[in-house]
Amino acid sequence: MSTEIWQWILVIASSLILFALSPYAKTTASFFKANHNKKSPNVLVLTGSLIISWIFAKSITNAANLGLDFGLVGGVAYAGYYLSFAVAGLLIYQLRTKGGFTSIHDFLTSKFGKKAVAVFTFLIIIRLFNEVWSNTMVIGSYFGETGSASYYTAIIVFTVLTLSYAIKGGLSSSIFTDVIQMVLFSVLLIIILYTIFSVENFSTKDIVTSGTWSFELGLNLFFAAIIQSFSYPFHDPVLTDRAFISSPKVTRKSFLWASLLGAICIVLFSLIGVYAQTQGLKGQAAVEVGKAFGVVVLLVINFIMITSAASTLDSTFSSFSKLLAVDLGLGKSLTFGRLAMVAIAVLGTIPIFFNAEILSATTISGTMVIGLTPIFVFWNYKVPKISFYLSIGCGILFGFLLVFKVFPEALIFTKGRYADLLWVNVWGIFSCNLLYFVPRWIKQ
Repeated sequence: MSTEIWQWILVIASSLILFALSPYAKTTASFFKANHNKKSPNVLVLTGSLIISWIFAKSITNAANLGLDFGLVGGVAYAGYYLSFAVAGLLIYQLRTKGGFTSIHDFLTSKFGKKAVAVFTFLIIIRLFNEVWSNTMVIGSYFGETGSASYYTAIIVFTVLTLSYAIKGGLSSSIFTDVIQMVLFSVLLIIILYTIFSVENFSTKDIVTSGTWSFELGLNLFFAAIIQSFSYPFHDPVLTDRAFISSPKVTRKSFLWASLLGAICIVLFSLIGVYAQTQGLKGQAAVEVGKAFGVVVLLVINFIMITSAASTLDSTFSSFSKLLAVDLGLGKSLTFGRLAMVAIAVLGTIPIFFNAEILSATTISGTMVIGLTPIFVFWNYKVPKISFYLSIGCGILFGFLLVFKVFPEALIFTKGRYADLLWVNVWGIFSCNLLYFVPRWIKQ
């Protein structure tokens, strides 16, 4: 059988198995909060769910490509985003234990009012919207050239199959399947790394010497990722929803472990790109390495993409459903929750017809929400409500400066790729914090 047929078998078979194994949610507590049989996820389950739901198909594709472009530095740079787990885990622990808040929306409503919640909701809807297309596009790329019939068919079929088991169990189904997907991801990654290191002309020395630790060759992205990690997690309900379903201590421990282990996974996957660099391969690193090793390895890499994309996609559907039904209180019924999943699946698929770029879904949206940094880092400081809007508005402004490439070059102090991303975030985070506290100082 051809490689494409095997790929279709993997997509369909894995989806049907997950559908069969997924728990059926009969209550809203199970569907929206993963409270199955009155039990919440333990540290092991929650940690695995966090890692695999954030190891997107787009993120491991980016990690491999950055390994190809910058060597080991590229993988470490992208892994910088996983500081987000530690930041979110520690701050949400404080929100829950010291503030007594039951959700992010509860905190924002209490401190800044319903209008602020409306603005915040708009930001996270954009985030969830991006998550659908940016991950399914990766799957499509394994079945055909961008814009081809096979490319679009794969995306649509994959989305529908993932939606089917997400609808069945909601967040319970998402977390249950995350555990299975995390085990699969780990096994498949070990197989790939074993294959790569079995090559005679590739060693740890090649990895260590594969990149240069300079701003021009990867560190611009690394420091931008570190800066964004203080705001990025809070506009991602896939992450924050999981911060309120177990006890505060279990949650904090899970998030700290996820930060470390998730970063390690990303660095390890970037070694695929490092290998591609040493072999002089060009194009999409994971695909080219798969082709170089033959059909079996290509299918293993393809299955990793399917696993990671499915875990993120079903989590996205669950989070959007909970956002509308529970956080916004638009309709707490199971029927409403399931219809909400269908809606985001349809709307989130539309951008694939407009050739959007997957890395921009992370870097640009991450810049536009840097205004969330002071709001959560200094959550217990009393500030006027206007502080929220000033900080958020400032972040969005800097995001647009990056998108339209109109940020003054005189304020960019490093060279190379991602230099504009780094310095837009440096100046942006400074401005957002300043504007956040100015009304407090004026009022005093």
